[in-house]
Amino acid sequence: MRVTVADCLELDAFRGAQVAAGKLNLSNEVKTISVLDAASLEDLKLTEGDSSEILLTGFLGARDDVDLQCAMVHEIALRGCAALAVYYVGRHVKTLDERVIAQAEKDLLPLVIQPPNARYNDAVTEVMDKVLYGDNFSNSLISNTVFHLLNFEKHSNFQSAVREAAINNEFQLIILSEDFNPILTIETRHKATIADAIKLGKERNVESNSKAYTMIDVNGVLTYWGPVVINNEKYYMFIVDNEDSYTAGEITKLAEIIELAMGMWKYTPERDAKAEFIKALMRGNKSLAYTLKDEARISGDDITSVFFCKGIGKDIENQAFIDFEKEYDMNVMRITEGDETYGMILTYKEDGGQADKNSCFKLFDDLKGNKTSRIFHVTGLNGIEGAGDAYRLISESWSFVQNVFPYKRVFTKYELTLVSNCINIQIQGGFVKKNYMELLEPFKDAGEHNGRQLLETLETFVLDAGMNSSKTAELMGIHTNTVQYRLKRINEMLGVEITGNRVIPGLTMALALKRLERVVS
Repeated sequence: MRVTVADCLELDAFRGAQVAAGKLNLSNEVKTISVLDAASLEDLKLTEGDSSEILLTGFLGARDDVDLQCAMVHEIALRGCAALAVYYVGRHVKTLDERVIAQAEKDLLPLVIQPPNARYNDAVTEVMDKVLYGDNFSNSLISNTVFHLLNFEKHSNFQSAVREAAINNEFQLIILSEDFNPILTIETRHKATIADAIKLGKERNVESNSKAYTMIDVNGVLTYWGPVVINNEKYYMFIVDNEDSYTAGEITKLAEIIELAMGMWKYTPERDAKAEFIKALMRGNKSLAYTLKDEARISGDDITSVFFCKGIGKDIENQAFIDFEKEYDMNVMRITEGDETYGMILTYKEDGGQADKNSCFKLFDDLKGNKTSRIFHVTGLNGIEGAGDAYRLISESWSFVQNVFPYKRVFTKYELTLVSNCINIQIQGGFVKKNYMELLEPFKDAGEHNGRQLLETLETFVLDAGMNSSKTAELMGIHTNTVQYRLKRINEMLGVEITGNRVIPGLTMALALKRLERVVS
């Protein structure tokens, strides 16, 4: 089959490319492809070159010499090369000079400008696959897979058909939910774990990769990752080449055939047990969580922390979780909807204890870098019962705790518990609420302006500044001496030392109730 430059430009490796010159010769035949690495015309002449060849270059050896670039273009055209593709424009070379484009047009050489993120190896692999196999793909992998996938008489469902195809052709298939939880697993060999592959898949950020399939080496096992849509839902599929015997192009074609077979079999993925497990705990349905735990392969003893994040940003969040899993050998399970993420952190170490808790605290602290982010977590749990109670605490308190502690971005079970108690007291009203609110009655006697000023200082000092007068001054935009003076006035007015161990618990609850009352009243 004859392959032309125009045929090659339709490949994924040339997606987003611009044909800047030589459009009349896009019918040039392509038989091979190579990379041009030359810093002078003498270097260029050392390479034999070939007609019907696409050359790839970044002009890295001549990035500041437009005359040399023009001379190279002319020499390449004289050789009869099929086309020249220029890489890294906008990165190493800010722009391709018009004189270079004019020279290519004069020599009738197709000149292709690749987007900044394009890679040599993608073009080399895909062009050679096109040249060697064309569109027929008559190799045994494809024909044999099709034979098994479409054997409707022998197999009762897609899972059975694809399993036999995988066994006979030495590949493996894993389908993951959008949250990277395994939905379908066809394993024919066990040299690497699915968990290891998923960690590397997250690390390589395959979800944002525009290429059809991304190759990832998992401890010596080659895996190919790509997106797949099933029943209008987004999933990820990765294929494992057991014997390293197939090209990237073959794997991509294999993936396309598997996706078509899913539609023909009307395959519907099984539920995402891990996501359903999290949702069950979020809804307070502990009995369903117990039912799902074996299917999701989760032990209650492994749950170290549950959390709810809001407004962090997908890229920042993904990278933070990837780095965390790599550094601490713990697993983050999560479901994301818009800018909100619910999840839990699992540890499989018998001696994790406080060290794992501290690792979680550090993770959540790292996530607060974005000013709009809010993280609510309960770390240090007692099995599934504790995880369910923790989610209930978060769901009841998260929208109010931000009003009680407006300067915080990470909220632990201590702030959440305090606010949860305040909510209950506020709802019940009566004698308990009256006792707390009476602790602040002296501020009314100080006059409207002075009383409001002193109460605001006390709220900031206790709830926001950790009883640090310098921090209080910073938050209120006043001098430290002013804060000290006001605190002295407050001590005198209340008749107590406000930082006393027996005073601060009741005072903290009263001030939190006061802030909460302003929100709900």
